[in-house]
Amino acid sequence: MSEMTFVQAINAGLRQELDRDPDVFMMGEDIAHYGGMFRVTEGLMETYGEKRILDTPISESGFVGMALGAALAGKRPVAEVMFIDFTLVAMDQFHNQIAKTHYMSGGRVKVPLTVITQGGGYKGAAAQHSQMLEALFLQVPGIKVVCPSNPADAKGLVAAAIRDDNPVLFIEHKQLLGVKGEVPDGEHVVPLGKANVVSLGTDISIFSYSYCVTLVQQALEGSGVSGEVIDLRTLNPLDWDAISASVKRTHRALIVHESHARCGVGVDLASQIQERLFDELDAPVTVCAAADVPIPFAKSLEDIVLPTPERIRAAIKKVVHG
Repeated sequence: MSEMTFVQAINAGLRQELDRDPDVFMMGEDIAHYGGMFRVTEGLMETYGEKRILDTPISESGFVGMALGAALAGKRPVAEVMFIDFTLVAMDQFHNQIAKTHYMSGGRVKVPLTVITQGGGYKGAAAQHSQMLEALFLQVPGIKVVCPSNPADAKGLVAAAIRDDNPVLFIEHKQLLGVKGEVPDGEHVVPLGKANVVSLGTDISIFSYSYCVTLVQQALEGSGVSGEVIDLRTLNPLDWDAISASVKRTHRALIVHESHARCGVGVDLASQIQERLFDELDAPVTVCAAADVPIPFAKSLEDIVLPTPERIRAAIKKVVHG
């Protein structure tokens, strides 16, 4: 095990897969000579050369579409979109092409394409650079969605994403990029679709992912509540077995995420829990998420809109104590 930052762990996962498979290559804005906006690809061009680590024009629709073509031609491209907000420029490629090609070919064509992007607020970066848009990619079948919460999972999940024969959107949270943690040395792969039980508890099951896992842990400190924290890690596919087992242990459920509440991951998961596990519940399933307004630039307003440990703690106590 080695201590690494989140960024270093992703870099190590990328190097692992670039070394392992010559068909893996990367493309994106400023990822080669500059090393990436967030330094995720630092040093890769020097090691693997300009033919495998490619700088692209500022044209998300162009290079995401090019990545799809490369995947269909037998390569394993990894495209980095600088901010998740900018994936909206390439939504036709994502939703009408990448997500559907395997299905429309009758399963004859594989699409081993990984898109890495950065999302999340708490940085005072305002409405166009602070969003978590993962729910948009869950609405259209055909794209796997990954949201790691710690360095070890970042390395293992990015490796699994690249090895997968399906399109994967890998979302890094900007608040986690400098977080340090123990990361396995050597080959490390974390299977997609497997949640992680961060801590066991008896009073309530709290389902979260990405940076909000950290906020949930902070909220539980000193709360007097025995909370079982489940890091979903991947949102598509969901680990329903882990979700079901946890609810059956605690009989209460709270879903915490940073993206907006309306039509989000939380309401979708809450609906599934209500429909499939209704007889196990001792309280209504609750969602703690961002308010349904654009993310403000002013830090004082951003703290009101986004989930905080205080808001999460209040939601926990409401579900447990009524």
